[in-house]
Amino acid sequence: MAFAKISQVAHYVPEQVITNNDLALVMDTSDEWISSRTGIKERHISKTEFTSDFATEVAKSLLNRAGLTADQIDFIIVATVTPDSLMPSTAARVQANIGAFKAFAFDLTAACSGFIFALSVAEKFISSGSYQRGIVIGAETLSKSVDWTDRSTAVLFGDGAGGVLLERSESQHFLAESLHSDGSRGDCLAFGKTPLTSPFSIEEKTESILKMDGRAVFDFATRDVAKSIQNTIESSPLSVDELDYLLLHQANIRILDKMAKKLGVNRDKIPANIMSYGNTSAASIPILLSDCVEKGFIHLDGSQKILMTGFGGGLTWGTVIVKL
Repeated sequence: MAFAKISQVAHYVPEQVITNNDLALVMDTSDEWISSRTGIKERHISKTEFTSDFATEVAKSLLNRAGLTADQIDFIIVATVTPDSLMPSTAARVQANIGAFKAFAFDLTAACSGFIFALSVAEKFISSGSYQRGIVIGAETLSKSVDWTDRSTAVLFGDGAGGVLLERSESQHFLAESLHSDGSRGDCLAFGKTPLTSPFSIEEKTESILKMDGRAVFDFATRDVAKSIQNTIESSPLSVDELDYLLLHQANIRILDKMAKKLGVNRDKIPANIMSYGNTSAASIPILLSDCVEKGFIHLDGSQKILMTGFGGGLTWGTVIVKL
């Protein structure tokens, strides 16, 4: 029987750092207002790079760290809501950029849950026995999607990408998962509605910028997502005490604090880097994972049990528990 494991991690963010004080120069806000409500102090914002540029750098790093060539990759999945274009997909651009001519490639759209959904799909590909290796990346350029006059949303987001290399394993590393969607509540966090523009339709005027009901999203995360995490743990072979770390989507520091209380775990088990990156949507969890590996909290030697949870637009939410 075939299994999948995460063998390498990597992340990439643009060099330009925008602090809260920088934002205060262009909108009615302050460092105190932003940091006290969100925990964010700064974020990385693209000057000239696009989502595929970030994702390409992650893919190159994964190959370099694994000592592999691009022709050894079977597939590439990029989770994003800010693709360079709808056709070709961002993943196809990455495939071309790294020369992975044997790989099939596609994008997956599930907002801030995108990386978790893509990871689940990739694990099934490898577990089928048909594929040996795949790259899964979460990448976003959200700075090009927000209304920079709206301080309630623009201050939250940052740009970047993170990803993992999945390889076939002889032992089980993916221990539990749960994926969910609720389109009936989708309008509380929405972006990119496509207008009707054919000669045979009545033109519909829409705004393409990101819109969010912050209170509704906070309640959704601390109620529905927290309950889903509890249920996933209960369905797994582990107890919450056996988890080394819980990597949760970096949406708001207050959400992380509330989650720790609801789940009954020590706050130290829920790492945070939102202070330095902001909310990077589908890139959030893989950037955090890569950050934790770089800092020595997490090791890729099979000794730790890690829970990862994404939640956001759609509404979508999903959790996987893996052995790293």
